[in-house]
Amino acid sequence: MRTTAGATGGNGGTDRFLTRVAAAGRASVDRGRIYLIVALQAGLAAALAWVVAREVLGNPEPTFAPAAAVAVIAASLGSRAPRALELVAGVVLGIIAGDLLIGVFGTGPWQTGVIVFLATATAVLVRGVGALMAQAGGTAVLIATLTPNAPDLELPRTLNALVGGASGLLVMLLLLPINPIRTIRRTAEPALDLFAREMTASAEALAGADSARAKEVLERMRGADQKLQQLGEVATAAEEVVRLSPVRWRRRRVIVAYRDGTEHMERAFRNSRGLVRRIITTLRDEEPVPADLPAAVEHLGEAVRLLNREFVAAREPVQARERALHAVHEAGSAYRQGLGFSGTIVVSQLRTAANDLLQATGVSRDEARRLVRQAAAG
Repeated sequence: MRTTAGATGGNGGTDRFLTRVAAAGRASVDRGRIYLIVALQAGLAAALAWVVAREVLGNPEPTFAPAAAVAVIAASLGSRAPRALELVAGVVLGIIAGDLLIGVFGTGPWQTGVIVFLATATAVLVRGVGALMAQAGGTAVLIATLTPNAPDLELPRTLNALVGGASGLLVMLLLLPINPIRTIRRTAEPALDLFAREMTASAEALAGADSARAKEVLERMRGADQKLQQLGEVATAAEEVVRLSPVRWRRRRVIVAYRDGTEHMERAFRNSRGLVRRIITTLRDEEPVPADLPAAVEHLGEAVRLLNREFVAAREPVQARERALHAVHEAGSAYRQGLGFSGTIVVSQLRTAANDLLQATGVSRDEARRLVRQAAAG
């Protein structure tokens, strides 16, 4: 058992602090690299769209081509290709609505307001709020203000928007796609490190009968839901990249496995939060705490660390499974030594969280249940 008094202070605390600083530094570097790639994508897509619209198609005013290209690149990471198409559709809708309405109302300040209102309302009726509405409204503004200086460009403007959207998708998926593994690592490491770290802190609080520290852990975990949700969104977006981009096809198996596991990881996190609540009650009621119980909680956190490490390294998560089952075995041993009511629920919650982690590694639900029962029986 490593959650001893020496581990919670002195060099142990310094080491944990330095580890967190190093992890934060690595995350900042990775984030900077990704943003740099996005900036390069935007520049390349804008240049390509302008060249195609002006030199290939001969459009005298190619403004909307690079604008649509940059809009596609700037699409949120949550689901880039569908959102990119939505952005292009918004630009096209804004162009069509703007051109039609200018023919009715003319141009001027109040006409601009009316045109933008009607274009945005049309987008809401078609799709609802979101990227489509924003792009339709923004494009209608440009149409209303540019038309007096560049009339009779309805078709070229629409073609420009389509060229820009296609250029953005080409750059994003073929010419300069983001590394999906790096994208996942940037989001997963902070989220899963938090999960594992709080399990270790819970184990230390349980071993040291420190209910105040356990309450602090619970408060931090209550504020961490968003990080786990972001992990699922990023994994879905990364899976989209490896599905559509031939350059990243070789990463498909790893990314699909990670995407499939994120739902189970989120569930494991929620069950672990219930586990911490019961740890607080166990300490408050001064129930017996055999040494195997905090050891089991700590090993559950280690299973989370190993799971992230093995997934990102494209290895079968064998070690994560073994550590999760070892945690279940220790919890079963603690149960046989005698626990109070809340301590028994801690064991139950740990088994449930371990079951979720096993499913996150690719084990089927029935097989995960069988392995957990077998490990708990000793």
